[in-house]
Amino acid sequence: MFSHVMIGTNNMDESKAFYDAVLATLGYDAGVIDEKGRCFYFSDSGVFCLTKPINGEAATHGNGSTIGFRAASPELVDKWHQVGLENGGVECEDPPGIRGNTERQLYMAYLRDPSGNKICTTHLIS
Repeated sequence: MFSHVMIGTNNMDESKAFYDAVLATLGYDAGVIDEKGRCFYFSDSGVFCLTKPINGEAATHGNGSTIGFRAASPELVDKWHQVGLENGGVECEDPPGIRGNTERQLYMAYLRDPSGNKICTTHLIS
């Protein structure tokens, strides 16, 4: 559905270190910085990007926005969450665990990244 997701940061070094760590737990390579100072994480299904806003204004996180990443197991969700906390992430929502309804069960964990963006990792149980 999406070709890429790009989020803003005011501190590229801090954000890159955070995302290098948490995305490594999901099997992704470290981000690549381009000539414009943007950071790209490539996958077979799309690209996740970090950038300083091109208008020179401060980056702000979206109120009501969440970016979700897929994990292959509940154990990887837990590892992602722990690594995120160890690298500057802030816990939000409930602790990692099962969420869902009668039709779909998900194992999820939520964090705020160092820039305040709300992110989660999800494993589809059923």
